[in-house]
This record gives sequence, C-alpha cells and structure tokens, in this order.
Amino acid sequence: MNEEQTSFNIGPQHPALKEPETFRVIVEGERVVKAEAILGHTHRGIEKMAESRDYNKTLYLAERICGICSFAHNANFARAVEFVADVKVPKRAEFLRVLVAELERLHSHLLWLGVLAHEIGFDTFYILVWNDRETIMDLLETLTGNRVNYGMNRIGGVRFDLNDEIKKIMRDKIEEFKPRLEKIRDVVLNSKTIIARTNGVGRISKDLARKTCVTGPTARSSGIDWDLRRDEPYFIYEQLDFNVPISDRGDVYSKIILRVKELFESIKIIEQVLDLIPSGKIFQDVRGRFEGKAVSRIEAPRGENFHYVEFRKSKNPYRLKVRAPTYANVVSSVEALVGHHIADIPVIVAANDPCFSCTDRTLIIDRDKGRYQIMSARDLRKLSVETTKEVMQ
Repeated sequence: MNEEQTSFNIGPQHPALKEPETFRVIVEGERVVKAEAILGHTHRGIEKMAESRDYNKTLYLAERICGICSFAHNANFARAVEFVADVKVPKRAEFLRVLVAELERLHSHLLWLGVLAHEIGFDTFYILVWNDRETIMDLLETLTGNRVNYGMNRIGGVRFDLNDEIKKIMRDKIEEFKPRLEKIRDVVLNSKTIIARTNGVGRISKDLARKTCVTGPTARSSGIDWDLRRDEPYFIYEQLDFNVPISDRGDVYSKIILRVKELFESIKIIEQVLDLIPSGKIFQDVRGRFEGKAVSRIEAPRGENFHYVEFRKSKNPYRLKVRAPTYANVVSSVEALVGHHIADIPVIVAANDPCFSCTDRTLIIDRDKGRYQIMSARDLRKLSVETTKEVMQ
C-alpha cells in the first residue's frame, strides 16, 4: 500500500447485510484498488454437532443452517441419507419436494430483490417486493404450518400432504401473484434509479466466474449455462417443462433481470406440479443403522448446495460436510469490487445474495504437530476463553 492509498474495514457490522462479515478494502480516493473478505464471525459448529445426533435429529439441525434456504439444506441432507439407506422415495413425495423448493426459490429471490432495492436507497420498491413476498410465505405456512424452517422433509419422504383445499388456495394465490410479478418486472426494466445504480456495476466476466468457481444465478448471469435442476435432474425435475435464463453481461443489473426471469419459471414449475402430482404415499419408513457414504447436490436459490454424509454402522453421521453456494460466490464478490466507488460496495456485496451464516466454518491449525483439527462449538468457546485470558495476562 502506497501513500496515496487508504485501508479500512467494512464490517463486521456494515451497511450491506445484517449478518456480520468483514471486508478489508484499500482505496485510492473513492476507487477500490484491492479487497479481501474475512470470514468466520458466525461459525456455529453444525457439522460437528451432527456427529452427536442421529439422522432424524440432524435433519432438523441441517434445516437451521440457513433461514432462507432451510428447505434446500433439509432436503439435501435427507436425500444424502436416502442414498446411503438405499430407500426409494414415493413419487408423490418428490413432487411435494419440488413444490416447496420452488416456493422457497420465489421467497428467496423476492427477499434478495427487496434487500438490493434497499441498498440503492429505493425503499418504495423494497416495500412493494416484500409485500408480495408475504403471499409466498403464506402459501408455505398453509402447507407446512411454518413460514420459515418448514419441517417438511423426513428421511424417506415428506411429512405434510397436499389436499384439494390447499391445492385450490395455491392456485388462487398464484393467479393473484402473477400480475404483481408483472409489475415487479416493469419496475426493474424501467426504473432509472435501478438502472443508474446497477448497470455496468460489479461485472463478473465469464472467465472470472470460472476462475472463482461461482454457482447459481451468479454464474448464469456471467454466461455459464448450468442449472442442476436441468443438467443433473433430481426429484422429478426431468418431467417438468421450464427454461434456465442466461445472461453474459455479468453486472448487478443482469443479476436482477435473471432472478426476475427465474421467478416466472418457478411459477411455471409450481403450476405443473399442481396439475401433475400423482396419488400415493408421501413417505417410505426408514429405520436402523447405516453404513456408507453419499453426496447430494441441489440447486438452491443461491446456487449449488452440496452435502456429503458418511455413516459407520450407526444412526449418527460419522461426518457431515456442507458447502453452501456463498462459499463459492464470495470470492467473486471481492474481485468485482476492484475499480468501483466506495458507494458501490454494499450493492456489489449484496448482488450475489450472500448468506454468511451458512458459509462460515472454522479450522484450527496445530502448527507444532503439523495437522488440522475440526473442533466442536464447546471446544471453540473454551479455546476462545483461554486465548483471551492469555492475551489479558
């Protein structure tokens, strides 16, 4: 850093998001010349805690990895365990999983769009979008009883079924939602505020996207044509007709347009599920101890959600490994800051829809023994207290 440059931190409490995360930024005047992300403020030790719980209890622990993608994590863990248990999930249950997955995608994208509007000072649009999001939250509550952390999945299927009354409510609410979604699209396409603050800002080229291994809408807005629902289909996605929107612009505005297009595609998928869902059981009973390992990957609203699980003749996972989409996307956010104004930082950081609570993890390196150790939340707290005492002395 030379004499003309200034270094400062944004965070851990910062204007972009409510989650604590630190971005160390070096600027010349108002322009960013270098940036780095400092993770780890909200590590909760969930992977370690799973080792002391059986697969049914871990199912609900996985759901709490993320409040916005709770179903994606919940379903992903269930699917991985089902691979190990070699259980066939009933077809009706797979339709219901798609239904909730797409309702969650609607809820997540609308939440993100409102947050981004807030970051650029367009609070009228923020309130408009979040008001429409309430319709989707109501539908999730109608089916599962909860607006967040739905408890929908069980190992071998789902817990809640769809009757004719709920199906009619969903059809009616979706029809009411469509014109409001058209209004959202019109605002995005014509608002001078949105265009001025996001067009050409935070561009991630296709080469940079590949280099930083981005995923989900962030990758698709940079020209990477990849969606697990279509390219490696799971549940019953291969039976459904939907498009995967793509853009090659890579800026914040293209991310907005792409997610709005995905909202329309999710509506299309939900209507097909309501039309095509077969009769039958909603779960296959699963019991006993397991042995084996499996990987499950799901296209969460933010991108590829990865769960690895291993059992060793036990009900408790021997190892659970989770990689949330933000873990891949945060590197590109840092790269995209370079060359932009300080005022653009909250917009660029929020553009990839980050979730730091489901990203953070801690690895303790023992330099003397030359190995790493994954520690429990209790051990980490103990280590933190001991370190603090040592520093104070």
